[in-house]
Amino acid sequence: MKILIIGGTGEMGQWFATFFKKRGYEVWLSGRSGKMEVAERLGVHFTADPDTVIPTCDIVIISVPINITPTIIAQTAPKMKKGSLLMDLTSLKKKPVEAMKKYVPENVEFLGTHPMFGPSIPSLQGQTFILTPVEDRCEQWFDHIFNLLSEEEASIEVITPDEHDHFVSIVQGLTHFAYITIGATMQKLDFDVKGSRRFMSPVYDIMLDFVGRILGQNPELYALIQMENPEVIPVHDIFIEQCKHFSSMVRSHDTGQFCEEMKAAALHFGDTPSALRRSDKLINSKVAEFEELVHSTGHEKGLLHIYSRKIHVGIVKKVTSNSVTLEEGKKELQLKIGNIRILSADELNRWKENKLKPTLRDISVFIPHSARPFTIQQILDCRIDGVKVETIDTYLHKRGPSATFRLNIRGDLDACEIHREMEDLLEGMGCSLRK
Repeated sequence: MKILIIGGTGEMGQWFATFFKKRGYEVWLSGRSGKMEVAERLGVHFTADPDTVIPTCDIVIISVPINITPTIIAQTAPKMKKGSLLMDLTSLKKKPVEAMKKYVPENVEFLGTHPMFGPSIPSLQGQTFILTPVEDRCEQWFDHIFNLLSEEEASIEVITPDEHDHFVSIVQGLTHFAYITIGATMQKLDFDVKGSRRFMSPVYDIMLDFVGRILGQNPELYALIQMENPEVIPVHDIFIEQCKHFSSMVRSHDTGQFCEEMKAAALHFGDTPSALRRSDKLINSKVAEFEELVHSTGHEKGLLHIYSRKIHVGIVKKVTSNSVTLEEGKKELQLKIGNIRILSADELNRWKENKLKPTLRDISVFIPHSARPFTIQQILDCRIDGVKVETIDTYLHKRGPSATFRLNIRGDLDACEIHREMEDLLEGMGCSLRK
């Protein structure tokens, strides 16, 4: 199945190019930047002239800025082949879907979509994916897309474009606006954000991370989310009105009114105890990871950089509130704690098995008459992490039954020491070494 992602050299386009390639699609990218090297790096095709590829594709995905999405839809839709599917990945749905209704031919289907995540997430598992189908315009393809997302354990929501734009006016419009204005306020106050972390509570620390996360994104994208959705402006008006209202209560020291209105907001919010438990879980997780790093000083750890996806393995030398210093080979590397995830022991072992060249050692023994070679192999195989054991030879010698066991020893382990330990274990089970 052939798929073209228009705007595919952008971050979300690249994410979906990788996603579809892994599932066996023939993936093509186009983009205004003309970054052919992006497609080469991802191992997919690139076209500087999407008009020549559009008529040959089963699926075409629009992944361009919100403000030009309707224009690109108008240019793309009439060129699509019969029975194909047009999709978009835009953060708003009403305008793109209206454009698809207007320009997509009757023999072509279309589906508005909104992945509610950014390109840094590793998989769809647990991520919200919104679909906004129009009746009678996605009968053949809807199940295909729905099942594809379900197989990846995404959380799928099917709503109308109007419902979508109303919800995102709060989910994105209000929250982004609040975080951006908090950051802008700190800038206006010339507030020492970095220095303030010395006095931070866990809640303040997490809030700062969310503010920084939003401020560190593409400003044009966040400006368009605010400006292209007509429902955002009324939300802003009420938010600013409430800010002024609560500020007036503070100025007049009206504690009673402040408490009453906070209680009313809590009642409307609903189930604040659950919110407290979930936020406690987030805080405790953050604290636990930091404590694990501190206790790992002087020991080996594997750290995954959550943005580059690169794994760093080395000795933890120093841990501060914001960073960890890792001795990786002959060099020291400083990583921001907010950018990494600690690998579990199993994940680290798998990485070593894949990256480090193993050492092979064979041990040949005479085994007791009543013993079974496979049972002995199982005992050896469970003995040491990073060592796999297989039986490569058995035969009946005049001195009795004999077996040869092959040790596959992970590259970072001492092969000589493990060889001796396995020989001692075999002799302890009544085996005799064959010289």
